[in-house]
Amino acid sequence: MSDRLDAAARSGSGDLAPHWPLQDMLGTDLASAAARRIEAGLGISVDTSDIDPSLWLKVDSYSLVQALVYLAGCLVDQFGLRVLQLRLARADARAHLDLVWSGHPASTETLMGWQIDPMQMGNHRLSLSVRDVIERHGGEVWIERERARHQTFFRFLVPVAPDPQTVPEPAPTLDEGRPEFYDFDLFRATDSGRALEDRPLAELTYTVFDTETTGLDPSGGDRIIQIGAVRIVNGRLLRGERFDQLVDPQRPISAASIPIHGIRQEMVRGQPAIEQVLPVFHAFARDTVLVGHNAAFDMRFLELAEAAAGTHFDQPVLDTLLLAEAVHPNQSSHRLEAIAERLGVQVAGRHTAIGDAVVTAEVFLRLLGLLRQRGIVTLGQALEASRKSYYARVSY
Repeated sequence: MSDRLDAAARSGSGDLAPHWPLQDMLGTDLASAAARRIEAGLGISVDTSDIDPSLWLKVDSYSLVQALVYLAGCLVDQFGLRVLQLRLARADARAHLDLVWSGHPASTETLMGWQIDPMQMGNHRLSLSVRDVIERHGGEVWIERERARHQTFFRFLVPVAPDPQTVPEPAPTLDEGRPEFYDFDLFRATDSGRALEDRPLAELTYTVFDTETTGLDPSGGDRIIQIGAVRIVNGRLLRGERFDQLVDPQRPISAASIPIHGIRQEMVRGQPAIEQVLPVFHAFARDTVLVGHNAAFDMRFLELAEAAAGTHFDQPVLDTLLLAEAVHPNQSSHRLEAIAERLGVQVAGRHTAIGDAVVTAEVFLRLLGLLRQRGIVTLGQALEASRKSYYARVSY
Protein backbone atom coordinates (compact mmCIF):
# COMPACT_ATOMS: atom_id res chain seq x y z
CA MET A 1 0.00 0.00 0.00
CA SER A 2 2.87 2.38 0.84
CA ASP A 3 4.49 1.74 -2.56
CA ARG A 4 1.18 2.38 -4.32
CA LEU A 5 0.65 5.65 -2.45
CA ASP A 6 4.18 6.80 -3.32
CA ALA A 7 3.58 5.96 -6.97
CA ALA A 8 0.29 7.87 -6.95
CA ALA A 9 1.99 10.89 -5.40
CA ARG A 10 4.72 10.85 -8.05
CA SER A 11 2.10 10.54 -10.77
CA GLY A 12 0.10 13.43 -9.36
CA SER A 13 3.18 15.62 -9.22
CA GLY A 14 3.96 14.83 -12.83
CA ASP A 15 0.42 15.54 -13.94
CA LEU A 16 0.61 19.00 -12.41
CA ALA A 17 3.53 20.14 -14.54
CA PRO A 18 1.53 20.61 -17.80
CA HIS A 19 -0.91 22.78 -15.83
CA TRP A 20 1.81 25.35 -15.03
CA PRO A 21 1.74 27.89 -17.82
CA LEU A 22 4.33 30.62 -17.35
CA GLN A 23 2.64 33.94 -18.00
CA ASP A 24 3.84 37.51 -18.12
CA MET A 25 2.96 39.36 -14.93
CA LEU A 26 3.90 42.72 -13.46
CA GLY A 27 6.20 42.13 -10.51
CA THR A 28 4.27 44.49 -8.26
CA ASP A 29 1.12 42.43 -8.88
CA LEU A 30 2.87 39.21 -7.89
CA ALA A 31 4.30 40.79 -4.73
CA SER A 32 0.92 42.27 -3.80
CA ALA A 33 -0.79 38.92 -4.31
CA ALA A 34 1.76 37.12 -2.12
CA ALA A 35 1.60 39.84 0.56
CA ARG A 36 -2.21 39.66 0.72
CA ARG A 37 -2.14 35.87 1.04
CA ILE A 38 0.53 35.95 3.76
CA GLU A 39 -1.15 38.72 5.74
CA ALA A 40 -4.59 37.11 5.52
CA GLY A 41 -3.38 33.61 6.35
CA LEU A 42 -0.76 34.37 9.01
CA GLY A 43 -1.96 37.64 10.55
CA ILE A 44 1.36 39.43 10.06
CA SER A 45 2.55 42.50 8.14
CA VAL A 46 4.43 42.31 4.83
CA ASP A 47 6.50 45.25 3.58
CA THR A 48 6.45 45.59 -0.24
CA SER A 49 8.02 49.04 -0.51
CA ASP A 50 11.25 47.77 -2.11
CA ILE A 51 9.73 46.45 -5.36
CA ASP A 52 10.90 47.58 -8.81
CA PRO A 53 7.62 48.92 -10.27
CA SER A 54 8.76 48.53 -13.88
CA LEU A 55 9.78 44.87 -13.72
CA TRP A 56 7.75 42.21 -15.56
CA LEU A 57 8.20 38.51 -14.76
CA LYS A 58 7.40 35.27 -16.59
CA VAL A 59 5.98 33.09 -13.83
CA ASP A 60 3.33 30.66 -12.73
CA SER A 61 1.82 32.97 -10.16
CA TYR A 62 -0.17 30.26 -8.38
CA SER A 63 2.75 27.97 -7.55
CA LEU A 64 5.16 30.83 -6.79
CA VAL A 65 2.73 32.50 -4.38
CA GLN A 66 2.15 29.11 -2.75
CA ALA A 67 5.90 28.74 -2.21
CA LEU A 68 6.20 32.21 -0.64
CA VAL A 69 3.21 31.60 1.63
CA TYR A 70 4.63 28.24 2.71
CA LEU A 71 8.05 29.69 3.59
CA ALA A 72 6.43 32.61 5.40
CA GLY A 73 4.40 30.13 7.44
CA CYS A 74 7.57 28.21 8.35
CA LEU A 75 9.22 31.43 9.52
CA VAL A 76 6.24 32.49 11.60
CA ASP A 77 5.93 29.04 13.20
CA GLN A 78 9.67 28.86 13.94
CA PHE A 79 10.36 32.39 15.13
CA GLY A 80 7.00 34.01 15.87
CA LEU A 81 7.78 36.81 13.39
CA ARG A 82 5.31 39.69 13.01
CA VAL A 83 6.89 41.42 10.00
CA LEU A 84 8.33 40.13 6.72
CA GLN A 85 9.55 41.94 3.63
CA LEU A 86 9.31 41.16 -0.08
CA ARG A 87 11.92 42.69 -2.39
CA LEU A 88 12.16 42.52 -6.17
CA ALA A 89 15.01 43.82 -8.33
CA ARG A 90 16.48 43.10 -11.74
CA ALA A 91 19.64 40.97 -11.90
CA ASP A 92 20.91 41.09 -15.49
CA ALA A 93 18.54 38.92 -17.54
CA ARG A 94 16.78 37.58 -14.44
CA ALA A 95 15.21 39.02 -11.31
CA HIS A 96 15.87 38.57 -7.61
CA LEU A 97 12.71 37.99 -5.55
CA ASP A 98 13.59 38.03 -1.84
CA LEU A 99 11.61 36.97 1.23
CA VAL A 100 13.38 38.85 4.05
CA TRP A 101 13.25 38.72 7.85
CA SER A 102 15.24 40.48 10.55
CA GLY A 103 17.11 38.89 13.46
CA HIS A 104 16.25 35.33 14.46
CA PRO A 105 19.15 33.48 12.78
CA ALA A 106 18.38 29.92 11.82
CA SER A 107 20.63 27.04 10.87
CA THR A 108 21.29 26.56 7.19
CA GLU A 109 20.21 22.95 7.58
CA THR A 110 16.75 24.01 8.80
CA LEU A 111 16.30 26.58 6.03
CA MET A 112 17.48 24.13 3.36
CA GLY A 113 15.05 21.54 4.69
CA TRP A 114 12.15 23.94 4.11
CA GLN A 115 13.21 24.25 0.48
CA ILE A 116 13.36 20.54 -0.30
CA ASP A 117 10.56 19.13 1.87
CA PRO A 118 7.05 18.85 0.37
CA MET A 119 5.09 22.01 1.13
CA GLN A 120 2.49 21.84 3.89
CA MET A 121 -0.47 24.23 3.52
CA GLY A 122 -2.63 23.93 6.64
CA ASN A 123 -3.73 20.29 6.81
CA HIS A 124 -2.95 19.75 3.14
CA ARG A 125 0.44 18.32 2.21
CA LEU A 126 1.50 19.01 -1.38
CA SER A 127 3.69 16.66 -3.40
CA LEU A 128 5.77 19.64 -4.53
CA SER A 129 8.64 21.39 -2.79
CA VAL A 130 9.79 24.99 -3.06
CA ARG A 131 12.72 23.76 -5.12
CA ASP A 132 10.33 21.96 -7.50
CA VAL A 133 8.47 25.21 -8.05
CA ILE A 134 11.56 27.28 -8.77
CA GLU A 135 13.06 24.61 -11.02
CA ARG A 136 9.85 24.73 -13.05
CA HIS A 137 10.71 28.39 -13.67
CA GLY A 138 14.24 27.47 -14.76
CA GLY A 139 15.56 29.40 -11.77
CA GLU A 140 17.32 28.93 -8.47
CA VAL A 141 16.63 29.52 -4.78
CA TRP A 142 19.20 30.03 -2.05
CA ILE A 143 19.74 31.66 1.37
CA GLU A 144 21.71 34.83 2.01
CA ARG A 145 22.52 36.82 5.14
CA GLU A 146 23.21 40.53 5.49
CA ARG A 147 25.01 40.60 8.81
CA ALA A 148 25.30 44.40 8.96
CA ARG A 149 21.51 44.69 8.81
CA HIS A 150 20.91 41.52 10.84
CA GLN A 151 18.75 40.23 7.98
CA THR A 152 18.35 36.84 6.34
CA PHE A 153 16.44 36.12 3.16
CA PHE A 154 15.41 33.46 0.71
CA ARG A 155 16.41 34.64 -2.77
CA PHE A 156 14.47 33.37 -5.78
CA LEU A 157 16.09 33.80 -9.20
CA VAL A 158 13.14 34.07 -11.62
CA PRO A 159 12.82 34.83 -15.35
CA VAL A 160 12.07 38.34 -16.57
CA ALA A 161 9.48 39.12 -19.24
CA PRO A 162 9.71 42.10 -21.62
CA ASP A 163 7.70 45.19 -20.79
CA PRO A 164 4.58 44.84 -22.99
CA GLN A 165 4.70 48.57 -23.75
CA THR A 166 8.06 48.11 -25.49
CA VAL A 167 7.06 45.02 -27.52
CA PRO A 168 5.13 45.75 -30.73
CA GLU A 169 2.06 43.60 -31.20
CA PRO A 170 0.26 43.29 -34.53
CA ALA A 171 -3.21 43.26 -33.06
CA PRO A 172 -4.03 43.38 -29.33
CA THR A 173 -6.65 40.93 -28.15
CA LEU A 174 -8.83 41.19 -25.11
CA ASP A 175 -8.01 37.79 -23.67
CA GLU A 176 -4.31 38.64 -23.75
CA GLY A 177 -4.96 42.00 -22.11
CA ARG A 178 -7.50 41.35 -19.42
CA PRO A 179 -6.43 39.44 -16.33
CA GLU A 180 -7.50 35.81 -16.40
CA PHE A 181 -8.75 35.88 -12.83
CA TYR A 182 -10.28 38.39 -10.50
CA ASP A 183 -11.39 38.70 -6.92
CA PHE A 184 -14.91 37.38 -7.31
CA ASP A 185 -15.85 33.96 -5.91
CA LEU A 186 -17.75 32.11 -8.64
CA PHE A 187 -18.58 29.32 -6.20
CA ARG A 188 -20.50 31.24 -3.56
CA ALA A 189 -23.32 29.03 -2.34
CA THR A 190 -26.78 30.62 -2.53
CA ASP A 191 -30.27 29.25 -2.05
CA SER A 192 -31.07 29.65 -5.74
CA GLY A 193 -27.86 27.86 -6.67
CA ARG A 194 -28.47 24.93 -4.34
CA ALA A 195 -31.97 24.51 -5.72
CA LEU A 196 -30.57 23.98 -9.24
CA GLU A 197 -27.55 21.80 -8.48
CA ASP A 198 -29.32 18.51 -9.21
CA ARG A 199 -30.89 19.76 -12.45
CA PRO A 200 -29.48 18.38 -15.73
CA LEU A 201 -27.41 20.92 -17.64
CA ALA A 202 -29.45 20.24 -20.78
CA GLU A 203 -32.67 21.36 -19.06
CA LEU A 204 -31.46 24.71 -17.70
CA THR A 205 -31.88 28.16 -19.19
CA TYR A 206 -28.73 30.23 -19.54
CA THR A 207 -27.85 33.87 -20.01
CA VAL A 208 -24.45 34.02 -21.70
CA PHE A 209 -22.96 37.48 -21.26
CA ASP A 210 -19.88 39.64 -21.67
CA THR A 211 -18.85 43.17 -20.72
CA GLU A 212 -16.58 45.80 -22.20
CA THR A 213 -14.93 48.18 -19.74
CA THR A 214 -12.94 51.40 -19.51
CA GLY A 215 -9.91 49.41 -18.34
CA LEU A 216 -8.85 46.32 -16.42
CA ASP A 217 -9.00 47.47 -12.79
CA PRO A 218 -12.54 47.58 -11.34
CA SER A 219 -11.31 48.25 -7.81
CA GLY A 220 -9.24 51.13 -9.16
CA GLY A 221 -12.25 52.86 -10.70
CA ASP A 222 -12.72 51.24 -14.11
CA ARG A 223 -16.35 50.83 -15.13
CA ILE A 224 -18.57 48.94 -17.58
CA ILE A 225 -19.20 50.59 -20.96
CA GLN A 226 -21.16 47.79 -22.66
CA ILE A 227 -23.12 44.68 -21.68
CA GLY A 228 -24.07 42.04 -24.22
CA ALA A 229 -25.97 38.80 -23.61
CA VAL A 230 -27.84 36.03 -25.40
CA ARG A 231 -30.11 33.24 -24.21
CA ILE A 232 -29.75 29.45 -24.39
CA VAL A 233 -32.94 27.43 -23.89
CA ASN A 234 -33.29 23.65 -24.26
CA GLY A 235 -29.80 23.39 -25.72
CA ARG A 236 -30.46 26.00 -28.43
CA LEU A 237 -28.97 29.44 -28.84
CA LEU A 238 -31.75 31.99 -29.31
CA ARG A 239 -29.93 34.68 -31.27
CA GLY A 240 -33.00 36.88 -31.41
CA GLU A 241 -33.33 36.97 -27.61
CA ARG A 242 -30.47 39.26 -26.75
CA PHE A 243 -29.39 42.17 -24.56
CA ASP A 244 -27.05 44.77 -26.05
CA GLN A 245 -26.53 48.11 -24.34
CA LEU A 246 -23.82 50.78 -24.23
CA VAL A 247 -23.26 52.40 -20.83
CA ASP A 248 -21.98 55.86 -19.95
CA PRO A 249 -19.19 55.12 -17.43
CA GLN A 250 -19.06 58.76 -16.33
CA ARG A 251 -15.29 58.58 -16.45
CA PRO A 252 -12.68 58.54 -19.28
CA ILE A 253 -12.16 55.39 -21.31
CA SER A 254 -8.56 54.21 -21.19
CA ALA A 255 -6.75 55.03 -24.41
CA ALA A 256 -5.09 51.61 -24.33
CA SER A 257 -8.46 49.83 -24.35
CA ILE A 258 -10.03 51.71 -27.27
CA PRO A 259 -8.12 49.78 -30.00
CA ILE A 260 -9.37 46.56 -28.40
CA HIS A 261 -13.10 47.16 -28.13
CA GLY A 262 -13.42 50.18 -30.45
CA ILE A 263 -15.70 52.10 -28.09
CA ARG A 264 -14.80 55.79 -27.95
CA GLN A 265 -15.90 58.40 -25.46
CA GLU A 266 -18.37 60.05 -27.82
CA MET A 267 -20.12 56.70 -28.39
CA VAL A 268 -21.10 56.37 -24.73
CA ARG A 269 -21.82 60.03 -24.09
CA GLY A 270 -25.55 60.37 -23.41
CA GLN A 271 -26.06 56.61 -22.93
CA PRO A 272 -27.74 55.49 -19.68
CA ALA A 273 -25.53 55.04 -16.61
CA ILE A 274 -24.94 51.64 -15.05
CA GLU A 275 -27.51 52.45 -12.34
CA GLN A 276 -30.17 52.42 -15.07
CA VAL A 277 -28.76 49.58 -17.19
CA LEU A 278 -28.00 47.01 -14.52
CA PRO A 279 -31.61 46.57 -13.26
CA VAL A 280 -32.72 45.93 -16.85
CA PHE A 281 -29.98 43.35 -17.38
CA HIS A 282 -30.81 41.82 -14.00
CA ALA A 283 -34.41 41.34 -15.13
CA PHE A 284 -33.22 39.86 -18.44
CA ALA A 285 -31.06 37.31 -16.61
CA ARG A 286 -33.57 36.47 -13.86
CA ASP A 287 -34.17 32.75 -13.20
CA THR A 288 -31.27 31.70 -15.45
CA VAL A 289 -27.74 30.44 -14.95
CA LEU A 290 -25.13 33.02 -15.92
CA VAL A 291 -22.35 31.92 -18.29
CA GLY A 292 -19.24 33.88 -19.22
CA HIS A 293 -15.68 33.39 -20.35
CA ASN A 294 -13.31 34.34 -17.53
CA ALA A 295 -16.56 35.18 -15.78
CA ALA A 296 -14.96 36.27 -12.49
CA PHE A 297 -13.63 39.37 -14.25
CA ASP A 298 -17.07 40.41 -15.52
CA MET A 299 -18.83 39.45 -12.29
CA ARG A 300 -16.48 41.68 -10.29
CA PHE A 301 -17.58 44.68 -12.37
CA LEU A 302 -21.25 43.76 -11.85
CA GLU A 303 -20.70 43.25 -8.13
CA LEU A 304 -19.21 46.72 -7.65
CA ALA A 305 -22.20 48.30 -9.41
CA GLU A 306 -24.91 46.35 -7.56
CA ALA A 307 -25.33 48.66 -4.57
CA ALA A 308 -25.85 51.79 -6.67
CA ALA A 309 -28.23 49.94 -8.99
CA GLY A 310 -30.18 48.23 -6.19
CA THR A 311 -29.67 44.77 -7.68
CA HIS A 312 -28.00 41.52 -6.67
CA PHE A 313 -26.96 38.64 -8.92
CA ASP A 314 -27.29 35.52 -6.78
CA GLN A 315 -27.74 32.87 -9.46
CA PRO A 316 -25.08 30.23 -10.25
CA VAL A 317 -22.29 31.20 -12.64
CA LEU A 318 -20.49 28.88 -15.07
CA ASP A 319 -17.19 29.86 -16.66
CA THR A 320 -16.25 28.47 -20.08
CA LEU A 321 -12.57 29.01 -19.25
CA LEU A 322 -12.82 26.66 -16.25
CA LEU A 323 -15.04 24.15 -18.08
CA ALA A 324 -12.67 24.06 -21.05
CA GLU A 325 -9.75 23.41 -18.71
CA ALA A 326 -11.75 20.61 -17.07
CA VAL A 327 -12.35 18.79 -20.37
CA HIS A 328 -9.03 19.69 -22.07
CA PRO A 329 -6.59 19.98 -19.14
CA ASN A 330 -3.37 19.69 -21.13
CA GLN A 331 -3.93 22.56 -23.54
CA SER A 332 -1.48 25.46 -23.27
CA SER A 333 -4.09 28.15 -23.96
CA HIS A 334 -7.67 28.64 -22.81
CA ARG A 335 -8.20 31.99 -24.52
CA LEU A 336 -11.63 32.22 -26.08
CA GLU A 337 -10.24 32.16 -29.64
CA ALA A 338 -8.11 29.10 -28.87
CA ILE A 339 -11.06 27.19 -27.39
CA ALA A 340 -13.31 28.22 -30.28
CA GLU A 341 -10.76 26.96 -32.79
CA ARG A 342 -10.43 23.61 -30.98
CA LEU A 343 -14.20 23.18 -30.91
CA GLY A 344 -14.87 24.35 -34.47
CA VAL A 345 -16.68 27.54 -33.51
CA GLN A 346 -16.47 30.41 -35.99
CA VAL A 347 -15.38 33.66 -34.34
CA ALA A 348 -17.17 36.81 -35.49
CA GLY A 349 -17.79 40.18 -33.90
CA ARG A 350 -14.91 39.66 -31.49
CA HIS A 351 -14.26 42.35 -28.85
CA THR A 352 -17.80 43.60 -28.78
CA ALA A 353 -19.85 42.52 -25.80
CA ILE A 354 -22.61 40.95 -27.90
CA GLY A 355 -20.12 39.35 -30.31
CA ASP A 356 -18.13 37.79 -27.48
CA ALA A 357 -21.35 36.63 -25.82
CA VAL A 358 -22.41 34.80 -29.01
CA VAL A 359 -19.00 33.11 -29.39
CA THR A 360 -19.02 32.13 -25.71
CA ALA A 361 -22.53 30.67 -26.10
CA GLU A 362 -21.46 28.56 -29.10
CA VAL A 363 -18.40 27.35 -27.17
CA PHE A 364 -20.54 26.54 -24.13
CA LEU A 365 -22.97 24.42 -26.20
CA ARG A 366 -20.10 22.32 -27.52
CA LEU A 367 -18.60 22.00 -24.06
CA LEU A 368 -21.88 20.55 -22.79
CA GLY A 369 -21.39 17.51 -25.06
CA LEU A 370 -17.80 17.02 -23.89
CA LEU A 371 -18.88 17.33 -20.26
CA ARG A 372 -21.58 14.73 -20.82
CA GLN A 373 -18.97 12.30 -22.20
CA ARG A 374 -17.13 12.65 -18.88
CA GLY A 375 -20.22 11.96 -16.82
CA ILE A 376 -20.75 15.63 -15.91
CA VAL A 377 -24.46 16.07 -16.53
CA THR A 378 -25.83 18.22 -13.71
CA LEU A 379 -25.17 21.81 -12.70
CA GLY A 380 -23.68 20.68 -9.41
CA GLN A 381 -21.26 18.36 -11.19
CA ALA A 382 -20.24 21.16 -13.60
CA LEU A 383 -19.59 23.53 -10.71
CA GLU A 384 -17.54 20.89 -8.90
CA ALA A 385 -15.48 20.18 -12.03
CA SER A 386 -14.87 23.91 -12.40
CA ARG A 387 -13.89 24.24 -8.75
CA LYS A 388 -11.26 21.50 -9.13
CA SER A 389 -9.69 22.95 -12.27
CA TYR A 390 -6.26 24.52 -12.10
CA TYR A 391 -7.41 28.05 -12.88
CA ALA A 392 -10.12 28.07 -10.21
CA ARG A 393 -7.39 27.86 -7.56
CA VAL A 394 -5.73 31.08 -8.69
CA SER A 395 -6.82 34.34 -7.12
CA TYR A 396 -5.01 37.62 -6.83
